[in-house]
Amino acid sequence: MKLNIPWEWYRTFLAVMKEGSLSGAARMLAITQPTAGRHVAALESALGLVLFTRSQTGLQPTDAAIALQGHAQAMENTASMIARSAASFSNHTAGLHGVVRVSASEIIGTEVLPPLIARMKEDYPQLTIELVLSNRTQDLLNREADIAVRMTTPVQEQLIARRLGSIEIGLHASPSYLARHAAPQNIDELFTHTLVGFDKMTPFILQALKHYPQLNRELFTVRTDSDVAQLNLIRAGTGIGMCQVQLADFPVALERLMPDFFAFHLDTWLVMHEDLRHSKACKTVFDILAAGLQVYINNVEDMTTDSSAPEGGGISGLAGGNHT
Repeated sequence: MKLNIPWEWYRTFLAVMKEGSLSGAARMLAITQPTAGRHVAALESALGLVLFTRSQTGLQPTDAAIALQGHAQAMENTASMIARSAASFSNHTAGLHGVVRVSASEIIGTEVLPPLIARMKEDYPQLTIELVLSNRTQDLLNREADIAVRMTTPVQEQLIARRLGSIEIGLHASPSYLARHAAPQNIDELFTHTLVGFDKMTPFILQALKHYPQLNRELFTVRTDSDVAQLNLIRAGTGIGMCQVQLADFPVALERLMPDFFAFHLDTWLVMHEDLRHSKACKTVFDILAAGLQVYINNVEDMTTDSSAPEGGGISGLAGGNHT
């Protein structure tokens, strides 16, 4: 077995494991499919193992491939840490630059972060921001993202976490819908209306059901797994649905319904892996996002007035695993 194996072969192996095909791995790594095939074949030859078998659905990993995946992933994480550590030192001697990957929910990512990122790019044009929109909690420990906006309390000790505040969720409807249907005054009347809601369970829905178990899937006659689609369906006058109170004023002034019956809060956190605390780019993005999101949560106007990191209250005073 060959010991001096190029990292690129393992990198391609991991991409095939994730994508299930050579073509998918090639797209992921921005290489050609023949190159991806050569990498896998060379790795199999060097290890003396068969890593994949072909099937109608793509490449199927063998038991050997599954056993090696965790070790290869650890290598990728280490390589990422080395690159980011080197970048953090270069950031001290040059203009702020580098790639920062930010994860957020669909709603936060489309409704709240764009003006913050726009101003950030004006102030730091050499900075590259990758925005990952997903209602799934991204794994910061495995570097799926550098910084994440989360609606659940972080528990991993290796994360730097800052509590930003609490976002209130309420029932809302548009003026056009309420012009056609009288606003409900109680829960029985509410259930006679067109309700816009979820199709499949998400962490947010599970939290909501803890407070309101009667809001089961069958009550929603317009269903979608996209929070952005739900919000725009409410704005379009389709029916009554849940949305963040801060989003009810623009671009359509929604009316809040039955606030005494339906109201719950989501604790909002900004988190980052502790290994990135020395990256000037990540620290700067963290502080800018924290300041802007706190403005949003506290319902203060004009989130784009100043993207500079705040004095005090920033990442520099946070310890790994601490929640502030």
